[in-house]
Amino acid sequence: MPTYLITGGAGFIGSHLAQALTAQGQTVRVFDNLTSGKMQNLRAARRGKGEFSFIEGDIRDLQTCQQAMQGVDYVLHQAARPSVQRSIENPLATHEVNATGSLNILWAAKEAGVKRVVVASSSSIYGDVKPESAPKEEALPPKPLSPYAVSKVAMENYCTAFYNVYGLETVRLRYFNVFGPRQDPESPYAAVVPKFLFALQEGQAPTVLGDGRQSRDFTYVDNVVAANLAACTAPEAPGQAINVAAGVSHDLLDLLQVLGELLGSEVEPKFGPARSGEVRYSLASLEQAKQVLGYAPKVDFRQGLARLVELARQGRYAD
Repeated sequence: MPTYLITGGAGFIGSHLAQALTAQGQTVRVFDNLTSGKMQNLRAARRGKGEFSFIEGDIRDLQTCQQAMQGVDYVLHQAARPSVQRSIENPLATHEVNATGSLNILWAAKEAGVKRVVVASSSSIYGDVKPESAPKEEALPPKPLSPYAVSKVAMENYCTAFYNVYGLETVRLRYFNVFGPRQDPESPYAAVVPKFLFALQEGQAPTVLGDGRQSRDFTYVDNVVAANLAACTAPEAPGQAINVAAGVSHDLLDLLQVLGELLGSEVEPKFGPARSGEVRYSLASLEQAKQVLGYAPKVDFRQGLARLVELARQGRYAD
């Protein structure tokens, strides 16, 4: 039975990966410093059929990374310092975690003889593609607009180097605006979906930054989990960058409208100034994901939002 190490496993996406793997009876080791991750996110993973263990530590510490890597077959590297805005405020901290921390993980994995490392990259590396309506394909040259995006490019380049130089199998999954339960709505850097959801649920006016016509390829977390698990064993995946998304773009006003319909809310939004360093249009090409991973999103935009609204109504959003 293989052992999976999930860095950042107490976070939003990492905890869903842990839950899915232990539900399958797999052996899972979560590695997290609990800066933004929460132990309560791992309750479902602990209830699974598989063996579960937890290591509290920071990927910026190489020795801890090496200890966590012992006996591991597959690494799902989710640990990161997220948020474009945070990276603008403190680019050094973003680089330390996302670039140097990822280098530590890759080095420790290489030294431990890990079979494959699947890393969480970001659609932000593409920047603004012209024409704006064109789907973003993996062959596009990176044009990062923020320090966060630059740090993800650095991580991807390290993955490519480790694959070419050391033969360490690496797969780079480029996430597009993932949403789902356990995504923290309280953080000052919270993603837009939980912010809008809980504002509308409480009858408060959500704040839209900019004109609301900036578009995103919103992707339900179950799709991301499926892509990660496929990437661990897909024969053609090593050395590849692969988009993980829904393949459909919606702007923020569309998002508000659908959430309002699902919640029965007619609260009008407030508008604030647009943020610098953020991409205006985002849409993924999924051809590479289909060919290499056999990936097809199982949960679409409206279905994902409906699931989220129902969980919030039941008080099970954090389960």
